[in-house]
Amino acid sequence: MELKDWFELEDKIKAVQNKERFHHTIGVMNTACALAMNYGMDVQRARMAGLLHDCAKSIVPNSEKAALCDKYGVKYTKFEAENPHLLHGKLGAYLAKNQYGVDDEEICSAISFHTTGKPDMTGLEQIVFIADYIEPDRDYDDIPRLAEVRKMAFNDLDECTFMILKDTLEYLKEAKRPIDTTANEAYEYYAKKLNKGE
Repeated sequence: MELKDWFELEDKIKAVQNKERFHHTIGVMNTACALAMNYGMDVQRARMAGLLHDCAKSIVPNSEKAALCDKYGVKYTKFEAENPHLLHGKLGAYLAKNQYGVDDEEICSAISFHTTGKPDMTGLEQIVFIADYIEPDRDYDDIPRLAEVRKMAFNDLDECTFMILKDTLEYLKEAKRPIDTTANEAYEYYAKKLNKGE
């Protein structure tokens, strides 16, 4: 894409997000680019996935997301129907392909799983998952090990992915909040891959 096309796409995303959400989006996009540079991956694909990762976050209230998925034929789980805030990833992947012209399946998958993660993620999927967690506006009060996770992000994608999943699941358990099966499966996959024995 030429620079003018990036500006146009950013303007389109800015038009459908509030100020705070767009600021977060730019933070994720820039962090994804930095991670892609660090690991020798395609920076423009990381940029696209980062820019579009929350493109469905603000288009409709959570209460209407399942209906929109039904309208577009986007499949979702019972858990996601009961926790519709999780549906913005899958909806975002649909919009990336059908509204913003992204025909790269890996970019769409990175958008789809940027909140929960999944087992055996590709490098791009991990980069977007991690960037969403560590982008510059994340607060230390909300994420106790944030500095450690940020450092690990540029040293080992698998280890960083595991740290994020572990901390997220522990937080959800302590808060007595429901846990998505996909996130749990992702945690178990990376625990086994890294021989964590947990």
